[in-house]
Amino acid sequence: MSAKQAPPPLPEPLRVAVADAHTHLDMQDSTVAEALESAAAVGVTTAVQVGCDLKGSRWAAETAEAYENVHATVALHPNEAPRIVHGDPDGWSRQGARGAGGDAALDDALAEIDRLAALPQVRGVGETGLDHFRTGPEGVAAQERSFRAHIEIAKRHGKALVIHDREAHADVLRILTEEGAPERTVFHCYSGDAEMARICASAGYYMSFAGNVTFKNAQPLRDALKIAPLGLILVETDAPFLTPAPYRGRPNAPYLIPVTLRAMAEVRGIDEDAMAEAIARNTALAFGY
Repeated sequence: MSAKQAPPPLPEPLRVAVADAHTHLDMQDSTVAEALESAAAVGVTTAVQVGCDLKGSRWAAETAEAYENVHATVALHPNEAPRIVHGDPDGWSRQGARGAGGDAALDDALAEIDRLAALPQVRGVGETGLDHFRTGPEGVAAQERSFRAHIEIAKRHGKALVIHDREAHADVLRILTEEGAPERTVFHCYSGDAEMARICASAGYYMSFAGNVTFKNAQPLRDALKIAPLGLILVETDAPFLTPAPYRGRPNAPYLIPVTLRAMAEVRGIDEDAMAEAIARNTALAFGY
């Protein structure tokens, strides 16, 4: 394994324990126990394990039941909905070829998400939302239908809504307004600018920042972070993706939260303890644990 592929070293531990608000332990090379151990060693004592399809959502619920410091969210990822409807086996539908299951298959999948969302260890419904980057125009209707259903499931079960929003800001905000957002709504891997942050703040939506806030070309994210209310800010890894600088391109994991958190504190002009205290409080409120 080359140095560019090797896992980054453990950062200096945080003095105030925090949570990784969005991670994919099932996609990482380490075991769950190993990932949690390395995270706890640097002050990341809680992880929110996020489901993206039926298999992953069941795994998230089972893992959260087995580990006290893991909480689950369950959902069909925005790109999963058109895959189900259009019968696209490779996952990101651009063809629009209707599969035999179609809408009925999506209904069945949503019913399973609904069942999982009722479990006590499941603290959120997501990641759901819209993705106009990977799914073509033929997938828009399925994505919107799935998103609206997830909003209803989250509200009915009193769970947080975790949003995936990729190149779809206006449509995501529109649907949240049309459907009525749940009391606790989290924009995972926040990707909007400062103006959108003002909109989210006025609506009381949480904004969760990932390692990409440290990237050189991410000034709009840093501008959003500067004006987002401190009480609505979360931190996440989205591991194994979005590894923060200076380790961009290497495997991400919950133990790298301190790198992103310290960069966020610098952007805000506050010390890391104050940032960690706010984030720990916000994450517990957002996910109700």
